[in-house]
Amino acid sequence: MSEEKKIPPVDTAEINADDLMAKYDKESAYRRLEGFHAKLVFFICVIWSAVQLYTGLFGTFPSTLQRAPHLAAGMTLVYLLYPAFGKPGKSIPFYDYLLALACVACGGYHIVFYEDLLLRAGSFTNVDIVVSCIAIVLLLEAARRVAGPIVASLGTIFLVYAVFGHYLPRSIFLFHARFTFKRVVCTEWLGTEGILGSPIYVSSTFIFLFLVFATFLKASGVGDWMTGLAMGACGGSVGGPAKAAVVASALQGTVSGSSVANTVSTGSITIPLMKKTGYKPEFAGAVEAAASTGGQIMPPIMGAAAFIMTEYIGCAYGTIALAACVPALLYFTGIFTNVHFEALKHGLTGIPKDQRPVVTELLKRGWYMIAPIVVIIVLLVQGRSAMTAAIWGIFACIVVWIVEIIREEHKFDVVRFAKMFIKCLEDSARSAISVSVTCGCAGIIVGVVTMTGLGLKMAGGIVALAHGSLLLTMVLTMLCSIVLGMGVPTTANYIIQATISAPALVALDVPPLAAHLFVFYFGIVADITPPVALAAFAGSGIAGSDPMKTGFNATRLGIAAYLVPYMLVLNPVMVLVNVNNDPTPIFVMLVLKSIVTAVIGMMGIATGFTGYFRTNCKPWERIVLIVSGLLLVDAGGVTDVIGIALFLGIYILQRMRTPKAPKPA
Repeated sequence: MSEEKKIPPVDTAEINADDLMAKYDKESAYRRLEGFHAKLVFFICVIWSAVQLYTGLFGTFPSTLQRAPHLAAGMTLVYLLYPAFGKPGKSIPFYDYLLALACVACGGYHIVFYEDLLLRAGSFTNVDIVVSCIAIVLLLEAARRVAGPIVASLGTIFLVYAVFGHYLPRSIFLFHARFTFKRVVCTEWLGTEGILGSPIYVSSTFIFLFLVFATFLKASGVGDWMTGLAMGACGGSVGGPAKAAVVASALQGTVSGSSVANTVSTGSITIPLMKKTGYKPEFAGAVEAAASTGGQIMPPIMGAAAFIMTEYIGCAYGTIALAACVPALLYFTGIFTNVHFEALKHGLTGIPKDQRPVVTELLKRGWYMIAPIVVIIVLLVQGRSAMTAAIWGIFACIVVWIVEIIREEHKFDVVRFAKMFIKCLEDSARSAISVSVTCGCAGIIVGVVTMTGLGLKMAGGIVALAHGSLLLTMVLTMLCSIVLGMGVPTTANYIIQATISAPALVALDVPPLAAHLFVFYFGIVADITPPVALAAFAGSGIAGSDPMKTGFNATRLGIAAYLVPYMLVLNPVMVLVNVNNDPTPIFVMLVLKSIVTAVIGMMGIATGFTGYFRTNCKPWERIVLIVSGLLLVDAGGVTDVIGIALFLGIYILQRMRTPKAPKPA
């Protein structure tokens, strides 16, 4: 099949993906280096990826020997790639070289004095204090450059709180026992309960390997193949381009854990198609943004925060991925139905047959391209470790890549492939920079919370503020997650909320898995929630629409994302938690019943918000449909019966007033 038939032709001349990424995704605003500078960064990236692959294949190093060099490498690359202020240039100033060397020295301190640090644990020298202070300052500045000022500010505030919190009145719950400056900074950098704690452990093991997997998956052509499948399967139906955008973004979620990156990569194809079909620009951008944001909750490979969740909950990643299946289904069902009824309302048609791929041909030609994802799923279901699954997934990607090259070029150039392989190692390391530094900075917060006992105090404070009400506690936690998520990357947001807010839900007898998914989801939703909706703004950049209008449309389309977390807490069956220890057959029936009623509820909410069901809805009908959807979202049997009755009632009323189509002669 020719390349023109794989992806429908669209006018993308005015779309500059790099500019959009740099504008809306801070980690993409890096220097475009040339000459020696570029070669140095390339070398560091490749070495970093190679070491991570080595530990994935042969086992990780002892805790600090694995984590400190990992973080130091990420920090070093930040200073080489990201400017302190202004627009990125094409070279590296001398002071950033000095800061990069300081990062190497701080990481190397753990290697050179590894045994000494173990032997005198808790007894810190003056050199330890100096190195720790330098490392913390370098980390905060690196986080400011790559993730924004809010992350760095939060880390600084928590450090100040750790040192001076004992001056607060004892009557305030924020008061804590006195900790010396030496203990605070050395515990943060030299121990494994602060910066080098759980977040960096996960970043240096699971996350990095899955980022390598994602890079190889893209290089092998699997991403384009999946987009082609989505276009072929959905493109011809009512509102086809928008539906294809939803499906393609759901599939791309297995490749990219970034809302903005997903929006730009698939949106550069789908948004012009939607506009060409008749969708308004702000709606086209919103569809792609809402669907792309859901990529971080799409199993089997979710956002980086999902891997960190394994440490907080103490369960296998496969358990989290399996639990996220039903919520992901509901999320994308909500967006898909919104798109469907919006298309019916405005009479929007699909992509002409001659402009969309043929699914059967794509499957016949590239059936083996699904192999890497199948390998990941099978290994996770079998209970194998996430690192093992990632390594075998990478091998599968390489095999698929080689097969594709041979099929396309009818030969295999080993030297050329080796160069492309090494380039993928560089790209993998670049994609890990932001995650590693963000995890390190979030580790500062985790360390302070652990040291001062703030987590339990905050959990108790939230519950007390909500007067013990689960619903009000959820609302407060939701607002906290969304507001924090507007300026903090998802990974850092989740770590903070998992440390402070999730324990409040657990204290009210919410299963830990449901509680952590609750804060995880709302941290992601911030990407489509105005006034700071980065994924929606990126979509508006492609669509040429008003950013705020696009953001509000994305919020409306992604309304399921605001409801699904509540469903998980109120009905843990949705995340496959058998709270009542029901027999397996009964539990399976409860899961199926919950899925069916929730899907119908999503349809009710979608038709209410779009104002179209069988025909245009009257104002009161829209209200009834939304109410029916909310009732079906609730887990109660009575609410389900009332919800279905209201839903069917509106359907029958609209059917009675809809003129029948004339029979063909």
